[in-house]
Amino acid sequence: MSEPIRILHFADTHIGMENYGRISPQSGLSTRVEDFLRRMDEMIDYARENDVDLTIFAGDAFKTRTPNPTFQREFAWRVRDLIELAPLVLLVGNHDLPPMALKASSIEIYDTLAVPNVWVADEYELKVIDTKRGPVAVGAAPYPVRSRLLEDEKTASMTIAEIDALLQEVLANLLEDLATEADKLDMPRLLTGHFTVDGAVWGSERQIMLGRDIAVARASLADPRWDYVALGHVHKHQNLTANQTGVPPVVYSGSIERIDFGEEHDAKGFCWVELQRGRADWQFVTVNARPFVTLRADLKESENPTQEVVDLIEEHHLQGAVVRLILQFTPETEASFNEGVVRDVLRQAGVSSIAVIRKEIQQYARARLGGSPEELDDLELLDRYLISRQVDEARRRELAAAAKEIFESTLVHRE
Repeated sequence: MSEPIRILHFADTHIGMENYGRISPQSGLSTRVEDFLRRMDEMIDYARENDVDLTIFAGDAFKTRTPNPTFQREFAWRVRDLIELAPLVLLVGNHDLPPMALKASSIEIYDTLAVPNVWVADEYELKVIDTKRGPVAVGAAPYPVRSRLLEDEKTASMTIAEIDALLQEVLANLLEDLATEADKLDMPRLLTGHFTVDGAVWGSERQIMLGRDIAVARASLADPRWDYVALGHVHKHQNLTANQTGVPPVVYSGSIERIDFGEEHDAKGFCWVELQRGRADWQFVTVNARPFVTLRADLKESENPTQEVVDLIEEHHLQGAVVRLILQFTPETEASFNEGVVRDVLRQAGVSSIAVIRKEIQQYARARLGGSPEELDDLELLDRYLISRQVDEARRRELAAAAKEIFESTLVHRE
């Protein structure tokens, strides 16, 4: 039996994300752009050390469809590193598509220059790729573009819902055709796609999504004619056929770096696959993604809110993290809070960025007087005021008793 074919599967590098970053004087790049590039470098080192046979990039190289030349250069250096190791499939994702028809995609240049060892997969087709451990049948399913897959004359009078249903049908047929063609080949088979699949759990990608999305039926991918399905587009790593038998792993590798706090608790990385006909042994390999940390504190009853927040910060390891604070105050405790001190402590803790210090100040609801104030006596007015200040009942009784003595002595004095 031949050795399993070693495959690197990754996606959604989104080079160009700059939120929560600053310009690095050494590189001239945003520190957040450097984060994404470093994650790629970690991954390439792993592929080199483990003797990769084939790399599948499942789409979305850049943040935008028109990346600047510097971002293109940085990505190209990593492409060069990968193709020195093994053949590379670059699948076209929605962020790779040109903004207008007839324009080039952001990764088309590799095809135009006929760069060796690179297949820019922008059509639904199957290719056999030779690797040092044997051939692999690779089916490509790039991001579905309605204008390319549907004829205008058919959709002119259709509703959006009808167009979506037709597109799903067309996609299902295209995926069936790829599986049928792959089934003729006696070799390991892999399908790579860039789209949403029914049942996938979203990360933060909806906030940066370009265009309207459509979901592909899971049954179109969980097909035993494939040995592994390598997906991109959804940033949260997941296996959509976990614990199912008789079907291939249908896996989103997820994005390689965190974009925002919506991905705070998500592990980031890539997939390493050992592929044979009828079997895929795979693992998710984590990378050293930038930590995003949210610290919360209820300071509504705090006697020293600044110190409480300082203590909270010191309880956590925040070196290199993007940090946000969500703090709850009353107007009184907020007035005694020193934000400058807290910012200094965060900087001393080595945070990469203070995303926000959000203050949620509790505004007390006015007590309903139940009629005109002129209808209430002095003690009733006092009681309503104390209620509005959230004074507990026992304390209100004490204050009412003291006030009553004052009111009565004042009345005697006047008389």
